[in-house]
Formats: sequence, structure tokens, C-alpha cells
Amino acid sequence: MDEDFMVALQLQEHVEQMERPMSIVDESWEILDPSPDVRAMFLEFNAMFFEGKLSGVEVKWSPRMTLCAGVCSYEGRGGLCSIRLSEPLLKLRPRRDLVQTLLHEMIHALLFVTQNNRDRDGHGPEFCKHMERINTATGTKITVYHSFTDEVDLYRQHWWKCDGPCQHRKPYFGFVKRAMNRAPSANDPWWGDHQRTCGGTYNKVKEPEGYGKKKGKAESGKAQSGKDKMAEGKKPVGNAKRSSTTTASE
Repeated sequence: MDEDFMVALQLQEHVEQMERPMSIVDESWEILDPSPDVRAMFLEFNAMFFEGKLSGVEVKWSPRMTLCAGVCSYEGRGGLCSIRLSEPLLKLRPRRDLVQTLLHEMIHALLFVTQNNRDRDGHGPEFCKHMERINTATGTKITVYHSFTDEVDLYRQHWWKCDGPCQHRKPYFGFVKRAMNRAPSANDPWWGDHQRTCGGTYNKVKEPEGYGKKKGKAESGKAQSGKDKMAEGKKPVGNAKRSSTTTASE
């Protein structure tokens, strides 16, 4: 093939690549926009993929959500819809995961706004249709679920283990791991089944380093505060009069 022709083809390919919009999950974004404005990203995606139908939807970071990367909530009867994104989970992940999590929740919001579909766990044909449409157009890999097991486990620092038969059963082997210090109890929906099939007792086997000391220090501080208040209540009557007089003169 003629050398000049080969050079011309290479130049044409280079120009086409420059003119082609960069994928929203291109690795270059990690450097170009490492800390994206999630609201600005939402507005851009709303225009690009949802025909501006989500203008009334709120999007915000959640500093306390540690079990799921994102959630779409439907509030009251007024048609209000909000998307919350887990700051603790997504800050540990590549920018691509933030993009795909946001788009996942925006599809849920779209189905709510257009069809009043309030099923956050529903990923039926309509959800999959929009998911595949966006994946095809952008190169994203939006999935039905977006729970990041390793990061979730990182925040589950309170562990309990059952001493009954379930400690030998897959997949949990008697362990319950949580991000908060809430022991397994009758408040858990699975508690009844556990009592019938196992009946064992849960004992705490792990907690964050220094957790007990911090708790003891906080309780000590509360007790000291209570003593101070009691002491204040026992001040001499003369002091109380002077305080009252001073206040009146001011």
C-alpha cells in the first residue's frame, strides 16, 4: 500500500478520535475531574439521557450510608424524589463507579417520575431497557446491583457470632457483621427463623479498636457534667442574688 495513503489514513483516524466525544467513563476523567460536582454531573446526565425529565429530583451525598452505594427515595404523596449517594463507599472507588451508580439511581427516578414506580428493588424490563440504552450509547457498565462488598465490609466493624448450630452453616457461619453497635435481636426480620432453626445465642466477638474506651470516656464525661450541674444547683444564696442583680443592671 502506498506510504502516503497510509499516512493519510492515520491522520484521518486521529482527527476522528479527536472529534468523537470522550466516553463518560473514560479513564482520562480520573485526572481531568477527580472530584466531580455530583449535582453538575446529574444535570448533564439528565439532559443527555433523560430528556430533562428529572429536573425536580434532588441528588446529594450521604456521609452515613455504608451498606449501599446509592438509593432513590420517594417521599410522601407530593411526588418528591431524591437520590442519595454513599460518600463512604464511593470515595474509595474509581470515578467510573460514581457515574454508573448515579445513572442507576437516575433510571429508578425516571420510572418513578414517568410511571409512579416506587419499587427501588425492581429491575424489570423497563429498567433494563434504559440500562442497556445508556450502556450502549456511552460504554458504561450499569448493572442491576451496585453493592461493593469489600468497602461495605470495611465499615462493618461490629461482629457477633452465634454459638448454636448455624455457626457451621454456609454462607455466614453464624456471623452477623454491622456498621453500628446493634446486636441481633427480635427487631431483625430474620430473627424468628433463626430461633426456630438454630436457637443459639449471639456473642460479640469484634468491635472497632478503642471503641470501648471511647464509650467509657463519653459516659464519664456525661457523669461529670451531671455532677457539675448538681454543684451549680447548690451555690450559696448570696451568689445567686449577686448574679440576679448584675443581670438586672445590664
